[in-house]
Amino acid sequence: MKRLPIGVENFKTMIDKDFYYVDKTSFIQDVLNEEVILYTRPRRFGKTLNMSMLYYFFSIKEKEHADLFHGLSIMSNPKALTYQNRYPVIFLTLKDMKNNTFEKQLKMFSKIIVNIIEAFPELWNSDKLSSASLKTIEMYHEGAQEEIDLQVSLQFIAQCLMQHYGKKVIIIIDEYDVPLQNAYLNGYYDDMVNFLRNVFSTALKTNDALEKGVLTGCLRIAKESTPQAGFSLFTGLNNFKVNSIFDEVSRQRFGFTQSEIDLLLQAYHAEEYKAVVKEWYDGYEFGGCDVYNPWSVLMYMDRLLNSSRKMPESFWANTSGNDIIYRYVKEANPLMREEFDVLASGDMIEKPIKDDLTYREMDQINNVYSFLLYTGYLKVVSCVNEEEKRYRLMIPNKEIKRVYVSIFREWFDEQVKNNGATFVEALKQKDISGATELLNTVLFQSISYFDYDEKFYHGLLLGMMSEYQVVSNQESGLGRSDITLLPISRLSRGVLLELKVAKREEDLQKLAEQACKQIIDMKYIEGLERKGYKDIIGYGIAFYKKSCVIAAVLD
Repeated sequence: MKRLPIGVENFKTMIDKDFYYVDKTSFIQDVLNEEVILYTRPRRFGKTLNMSMLYYFFSIKEKEHADLFHGLSIMSNPKALTYQNRYPVIFLTLKDMKNNTFEKQLKMFSKIIVNIIEAFPELWNSDKLSSASLKTIEMYHEGAQEEIDLQVSLQFIAQCLMQHYGKKVIIIIDEYDVPLQNAYLNGYYDDMVNFLRNVFSTALKTNDALEKGVLTGCLRIAKESTPQAGFSLFTGLNNFKVNSIFDEVSRQRFGFTQSEIDLLLQAYHAEEYKAVVKEWYDGYEFGGCDVYNPWSVLMYMDRLLNSSRKMPESFWANTSGNDIIYRYVKEANPLMREEFDVLASGDMIEKPIKDDLTYREMDQINNVYSFLLYTGYLKVVSCVNEEEKRYRLMIPNKEIKRVYVSIFREWFDEQVKNNGATFVEALKQKDISGATELLNTVLFQSISYFDYDEKFYHGLLLGMMSEYQVVSNQESGLGRSDITLLPISRLSRGVLLELKVAKREEDLQKLAEQACKQIIDMKYIEGLERKGYKDIIGYGIAFYKKSCVIAAVLD
């Protein structure tokens, strides 16, 4: 039985070490039909592995490894095989450009260029190159860090390779937008846009050594610009195309299709888990084709094979990137938070989707859902208005639903804790109106996915009182009171709460008063007084979903 390729992104490693490989080599023919193209897909959908595959197919330096493709679908395409191992190929990934300053990013890019030079030692002393070019190669090899030098580095290396081999060059750039996202989050966005615009312009536009350019990323940023630049990140690139999740071409090249999932489950005798895999990891739509998340499927398959635990989980949530969702939830206005509530509850929302985004625009409320769609946190259910590009959207599967709920819960717990001291102080001061308003505000920020039962409300109040001495369900008087906040000194004021959950909103006031009556009838406060507490205030609180009413026990 073949090993599962968990985290394997190198095509040669995949084949040489006989990992289970889902054949995506037909993608090579798609690329042959393009000149300069950007493929946008969510993270962990096989972009890097596909780019590695392109490198080993096209690279003139990998002729001895041509047998890597033996038995794969591309071998039945005679026309495509005429291009195999015929070109110098520059392959770089920008996925590690995650530094917090522009200066550090330039140093990282310099290291990438050093690695490219290291990959072509034949250039170091090539008799096809001028002495000036050899000196420039040496400069890059030593780690040139001047911004202007780095901007033209890919173009220069491509020209040297063309002179040395007598053939034009294919440039493959993986995860091109990672440095843009990190620049936006860390405050040097304009500098990074200007830098990458010049890198791409010289390498992919004004480069007569270019045979073909292939880029990957999460976002379709065809109009990434700055006030200084005034034009697109990719402005003027001849024959430049973007292949996004809406395009039918190459729709099966990233992620696993249903037939590929069926073969995978058969290979590992896991057909009984087909429904679970579909419920948790299916649901993406690329060009109208149903697609599974390959990373999560493989992680779950690994669990099935190597662990006694068979329960699925949100593997994709642990691969980074979810901080942006937390940011949206944290900064959302009431309408957006309500829409997130609808999504987390499994329903649809209707929104316009923008084809081209800049990271600067992703905080604008009208663009949030476009960003979530392109990065894999939503899927298109149907098109409502093609001209206006309005779509019905929903969460694709249980895995992503778990991400939303987990982030919402984390954010909600923070709101609960942050409002606790003010709430307790209002109760101590007998400010029923203030306490009721604050508790209703906190409840309003919860999501409908939560179970609005007494256990939820009990936990909510314990969370708000977490900084205090609180006892729960403690014997007092003739029974057990729900929650008691005990003062450090028996002479200071404490608070006793009795909770009720209503079946109808109109019963809230009545139930709150019943809770107060229970405190009196069961002699909860008298029980505390017998223990020496001198000043205990009792409150009855009734809840209905996101609403509550607080009533006080009369003196």
